[in-house]
Amino acid sequence: MNKIWLIAQRDFLTTISNRGFLFGLFIMPLLIAVGVLFGPRLLSAARSPQVVGRVVVMDPTGHVLPALRSTLSPSAIETRRAEDARRTLADVPEANRAMAQSAMQSARGNIPNLTIEERPADATSLASRVALEKQALSSGDFAGRPLALIVIHRDSVDRADQSGELGTYDLYASQSLDAATETVIYESLSEALVQARLAAAKLDQQQVDAMTRVRRPTSTIVTAAGEQRAQRKFMQMLPFLVGVFIFVGVITGGQTLMTSTVEEKSSRVVEVLLAAVSPFQLMAGKLLGQSAVGLLAMAIYLGLGLLALYSFAMFGIIDPMLIVYFLVFFLITYLVFGALMIAIGAAVNQVQEAQSLMGPVMLLLLVPYMLSPMIGAAPNSTLSVVVSFIPPMNTMAMMARMASDSPPPAWQVWLTVVVGFGGACAAIWFAGKVFKVGLLMHGRPPNIATMIRWAREA
Repeated sequence: MNKIWLIAQRDFLTTISNRGFLFGLFIMPLLIAVGVLFGPRLLSAARSPQVVGRVVVMDPTGHVLPALRSTLSPSAIETRRAEDARRTLADVPEANRAMAQSAMQSARGNIPNLTIEERPADATSLASRVALEKQALSSGDFAGRPLALIVIHRDSVDRADQSGELGTYDLYASQSLDAATETVIYESLSEALVQARLAAAKLDQQQVDAMTRVRRPTSTIVTAAGEQRAQRKFMQMLPFLVGVFIFVGVITGGQTLMTSTVEEKSSRVVEVLLAAVSPFQLMAGKLLGQSAVGLLAMAIYLGLGLLALYSFAMFGIIDPMLIVYFLVFFLITYLVFGALMIAIGAAVNQVQEAQSLMGPVMLLLLVPYMLSPMIGAAPNSTLSVVVSFIPPMNTMAMMARMASDSPPPAWQVWLTVVVGFGGACAAIWFAGKVFKVGLLMHGRPPNIATMIRWAREA
């Protein structure tokens, strides 16, 4: 046992003293910090210039166009955006709303300056006028052609059939009309149609808005430690974030294990090491050393994440036990996939030969990672419960359930821990058998069936 600890200590100290490891460890937090600090400025510098152009409108009703001139004005567009931002930022802490609002404004771009041009829309010439305006939209005169043609339906304000629905409009766009400007036109037209319909029905819009508007308050979660404001959007993202951390940590550390094993085998260093220790002691020491490296990296990332939550006044929404379970489940996942990857490294002679063997292992890691958002959205569904007890996918699935709004009961969590450690022991047993046989074997690389046969015969 002392030899295992010596090998683990050697691998741990060698890895953390490597400059490449230190650079890779802190590059992600550095990139996140740079994105938070300079992201809004970069978005502001990269956004497109203000759109200026003409919009041709044909309104047979005669009621929508006057309202559209008001709703499509830059001031009306700015008012709508401010209201949308207010609703979106309702759950964002007060200290960070200014930065979030700046980022939203940069992402939306400049407010377009659109000029409305009315065209006659009488019954006898509507079809021919629409055809002429379509030709103008597709003409080669890029600077002189209009951006869009809007044709209001005749029954968009008053029903032609009292039992039917109200009509809408047709939008014909030129190639130079971007998606953001088209969205602005849609929002302005929707508001103009509603105003025209309310006026036709002799209803006061302010009264209708007041009666139909129900603002949703931010819910307050009551716990034994006190009350705190719910952060629903963050909690919806948390299962996915947990899956990302486990996936990145395991795949990075596992590949390091596999690569170092292949290098030691190809350089014959492993033959010198086997003169002093057994194959299982060597494998166990390397696995424990790299597991400690992975836990250290996760502890640093968790500390930075908690510091960010504290600065955003959201520290209280994280259950401290969730952090403990995260480290436990990360360790289990790392032991399982690290053992499989170190077995692959011992079975091949070059890193390129390991690609075919890595496919099934990567699939077992990718499936729970891709399912984590769905599991977090429905933590008590049949799929979520079943997957949380099937190793090696159970650890990531259970963490997604625990990070959701409806965490599972404690007995399911502990059962997953027991099943997870059982799966880790099975993976280490399998890897130890393959490691013993493949470490000194050279030549044609084995397939999965051959590795299973090695484990049975060793």
